[in-house]
Amino acid sequence: MVMFLFLVAALVVVVAAVTLAVLGGGDGGALRDEPAQFYADPLPPDRPLARGDVEELRLPTAVRGYRMAEVDDALNRLGAELAERDARIAELESALDTAHARARGPVDRAPDHGYAPPGGYGDEPGEDFR
Repeated sequence: MVMFLFLVAALVVVVAAVTLAVLGGGDGGALRDEPAQFYADPLPPDRPLARGDVEELRLPTAVRGYRMAEVDDALNRLGAELAERDARIAELESALDTAHARARGPVDRAPDHGYAPPGGYGDEPGEDFR
């Protein structure tokens, strides 16, 4: 009988504690809605991205981490711009290599037929200079 009374008393205490927690929880017992965090695309659409744009990028969170669609959009945009920059760098390096090759290449001159000016150049061995 003592055990039965002990279990009834424990049950009353647990029910009272749960009732107080639910009713005395503050604002009606319901959880507040979390403020909406929607991705407003803080990446500038009108100019190429800079390092500061990527450093300031803050992606919205969801219940279990980040929102996949927004993260995918941001990463796709970054990847596309990096690919565009890499292509432009390769194009400029190719143009620079071509310019260097032209500068080092042979200079177009009239063909040398072995003619010397009248009287020679004066630098042939054994010639007296006057």
